Amino acid sequence: MPHLTIQVTPNVTIAHEASFLRALNQALWDSGHFAKPADIKARIVPIETFLVGVADDEQVNGFVYAYLKIMSGRDEVIRHQLAELLTAAIEEALDTEQSGRVGIQICVEVEEISAIYHKKMLDD
Repeated sequence: MPHLTIQVTPNVTIAHEASFLRALNQALWDSGHFAKPADIKARIVPIETFLVGVADDEQVNGFVYAYLKIMSGRDEVIRHQLAELLTAAIEEALDTEQSGRVGIQICVEVEEISAIYHKKMLDD
């Protein structure tokens, strides 16, 4: 834990998705709130069809939505800190890859995972 899921509209450019995820995982690791780097799991889920607002037929707006699920026990202050650091890390990573051709909303949601969660490590 944690699990980070990133949804990205197709009009947002992420040239190197692995590097993008690495930067976000590093930001989470640097927060000091997680036991091991390998606990942090991230993935990008592309969005094929989307609409921002009611009339953005030109798709001049897009978004990156980060959904972070963490184990329970962290207070609201820590959850806000994690949301803020992910927002900043996403902005920094995207800043160099966008050419102003699309307006991008960065959204981050941090939620505690359900108490019903099972994990098993399969060793080699």
